[in-house]
Amino acid sequence: MKISPACTKVVALLSVLGGNSVNAFSPSKTSTIHISRSSALASTTVEPTAAATEDVVTSKPLEQKSTVAAIPKFAQRWRKRTKQLATLGPASDTFEMIETLFLAGADIFRLNFSHGSQEQKLDLLRMIREVEEKYSHPIAVLGDLQGPKLRVGEFSNPNGEALEQGQLFRLDLDEALGDSTRVMLPHPEIIAASEIDHVLLVDDGKVKLTVVGKGDKDQHLDCRVDVPGKISNRKGVNTPDSVLDISPLTPKDRSDLEYMVGIGVDWIALSFVQQPSDIDEIQALITQHLPEGAFRPAVMAKIEKPSCFVGDNLENIVDKCDGIMVARGDLGVECAPEDVPLLQKQIIDECRKRAKPVVVATQMLESMIESPTPTRAEASDVATAIYDGADAIMLSAESAAGKFPEESVAMQQRIINRVEGDTHYRSYLDQLSMTKKSTPADAITTAARQIAQTTNAKAIVCFTLQGSTVLRVSQERPTVPILGITPFKETARQLAMSWGVYPNLPRSGSFGFTSDDEDFFNYENPATDGETDDDFDVVLKNACRAALRKGLVNDPNDLLVVTAGLPFGTPGAANVIRVLPAAGPQCWDGICRVD
Repeated sequence: MKISPACTKVVALLSVLGGNSVNAFSPSKTSTIHISRSSALASTTVEPTAAATEDVVTSKPLEQKSTVAAIPKFAQRWRKRTKQLATLGPASDTFEMIETLFLAGADIFRLNFSHGSQEQKLDLLRMIREVEEKYSHPIAVLGDLQGPKLRVGEFSNPNGEALEQGQLFRLDLDEALGDSTRVMLPHPEIIAASEIDHVLLVDDGKVKLTVVGKGDKDQHLDCRVDVPGKISNRKGVNTPDSVLDISPLTPKDRSDLEYMVGIGVDWIALSFVQQPSDIDEIQALITQHLPEGAFRPAVMAKIEKPSCFVGDNLENIVDKCDGIMVARGDLGVECAPEDVPLLQKQIIDECRKRAKPVVVATQMLESMIESPTPTRAEASDVATAIYDGADAIMLSAESAAGKFPEESVAMQQRIINRVEGDTHYRSYLDQLSMTKKSTPADAITTAARQIAQTTNAKAIVCFTLQGSTVLRVSQERPTVPILGITPFKETARQLAMSWGVYPNLPRSGSFGFTSDDEDFFNYENPATDGETDDDFDVVLKNACRAALRKGLVNDPNDLLVVTAGLPFGTPGAANVIRVLPAAGPQCWDGICRVD
């Protein structure tokens, strides 16, 4: 095999920029380029020296700038397919802990607006962006809206009342303190929507009431106690049989939504989704509050109400939003426990058919709030979500308020690695048959998966503007990592939610870089040149460099399957597929020749 002299220069510089001690991409040299490291998190970005451009090998340590952390050292960090979402809170509200959770496996951080002030969330966002900048890897931020909280009123007895099985208990609009026979229900929409034999669940289902009577003009509900228990001040009420005439956005949510849009979160999670029109409502508000020229955040619908499964509601909700969260907390209260695993699979399959990321959440490693290890049932629960094909799995109180946030994230990654290494995992992913659209873009993405598998390529590289092409490739669940390259950091961050996708953090608003070697390899301040933005070879060089920096390739013969749309700048126009060696598009001479 032989490589041209011009290619040798490019190869040498790629090797230097790859960091760590890496074998130089040279067919005739076996020496190693050694790069000194000041710490485990030291920089690997170096300025190419004149000697490095003349010869592939140098025996002297190369000087470096401490600006970008050692990503190749964590190469395995970029090889898991299922993403991890960690909630931030009192146990994880420092830069050091956020960095620790990121290195332990967290790809997305959740800001729960149910707790804390808006200013606290902004502080967390800034720290996340600092971690992102340090490691030159996009991190998604999910802002989670609280949603309506339906609760009973207060009792004259501060300790509440014990309800007995079979007794009658009234829920009304009277503001008087409650007793053992009645209590205020300050939500007339619940009384209006409830019918005879409808079920109401109090305190997460600890008390079950069945409606047996309804007052004139919807003034009260008479209920039979079917599951007895204690009911006390401000306990929550769930309405599994009723669709309430209520907005999913409270005044607090509207204020939080405007704030989220203003500070630039990447995803917004909407609670209390009952029907597709709820998605239309939040989309309209985002449009109203979005600053001119700002990037639009993606909307994630939290599926936690049985009404989402009535008729074609689920399909329409998935179509209207950008992602789905399986919120098993309220879903597990309002639906029969034995139904929740089936509904989880149904939601995941529906999202994958429509190329939308889906997160499985709630009580995944609940015992790790207090314990450094999970129960075996919890480990099995996490594994089941991964086997089902979820894009991401989430931690709530485990990482936000638990005693072992780092261990919880690390445990999730251990389970992910174990499951994804199982031979059954691939067979489960391939079981879902998907109806594909008859478009060139879908044909290209399907072919990319097949070519990568046939050629034993190391990664699929997708050039994208808004992420649609990358989502199609992720939908295929390929056997290799997906490297998403986009000129927009906001698109890169949103793609961090998707299965198997590791976006490259752009440093300029362009796919292309100047062909001048010095500028091309200055990763911190890459220069762009309008005349070379359409130079496909320059763009392909950028793809090779990005794959090397992530540790996805380590040999000049490693193959990459690249998809792109020409002309650049046309959203969704995937019409080119290319196979190239990691050494670069000019380095084919001899690599694929069979002598």
